[in-house]
Amino acid sequence: MMMCREATRLMSLKQDRPLTLQERLSLRLHLVMCGPCRECDRQFTLLHGVGRHFGPKQEDDGP
Repeated sequence: MMMCREATRLMSLKQDRPLTLQERLSLRLHLVMCGPCRECDRQFTLLHGVGRHFGPKQEDDGP
């Protein structure tokens, strides 16, 4: 079974890139059994969304 430290690493990683099938399944199984990690995942997602909303706007290089 995955430990919380590895689950947290995957939660953070999934904010930057899609997880592999194995990573997604392992994380999902861990989250089913670990309430604190479910809350952590929710907070990561919330913070990522807020950061994208209030972060620097990227300018289009097109005409």
